Amino acid sequence: MKTIHKIAVTSITVCALTVLSGCSGMSQRDRNTAVGAGVGAVGGAVLTGGSGIGTVGGAAVGGVIGNQIGK
Repeated sequence: MKTIHKIAVTSITVCALTVLSGCSGMSQRDRNTAVGAGVGAVGGAVLTGGSGIGTVGGAAVGGVIGNQIGK
């Protein structure tokens, strides 16, 4: 089961990076928010063992931090 979890996290990370590569029309602040949300989601998933609530919470916190850094 841990192998499936690792594959899922890796797949989500690759998909997120692919989506973010198409963000050329975004402002720097928007890009920082999106990157922060992606990193936060991965971090939340890793820290909570793949919990959906942890992933969403990590994305929310990461997005807010990325947005504030982009000021």
